[in-house]
Amino acid sequence: GGAAGYVGRARPIPYDRPEIGAAYVLAARYLGMKYAYLEAGSGAPKPIPPEFIAAAAKIKEDLTLIVGGGIRTPEDALRAVKAGADAIVTGTVVEKDPKKAVNIIQAIKKR
Repeated sequence: GGAAGYVGRARPIPYDRPEIGAAYVLAARYLGMKYAYLEAGSGAPKPIPPEFIAAAAKIKEDLTLIVGGGIRTPEDALRAVKAGADAIVTGTVVEKDPKKAVNIIQAIKKR
């Protein structure tokens, strides 16, 4: 993760362990939550892999699956949505180049 992960002393889930992400979503479901957020961290160097998202999406049922961090291109956003994300969060890319945000939105709408 980014700054929030550092300050909060978060222990990021390794990208090669999608079953842990899926367990997190399952726990959120059992706790009666409406949303689960898979977050790579502010300014993450790369987005959460589609396989990781897909593993969580398989068991989310009626949860809204939100994915964020490292999404910098329309292709990144589209991969996340195709893998099962119901919503995406962008931050750094919008701050650095607001026009890219429009491209990201258009890519998802075309899907």
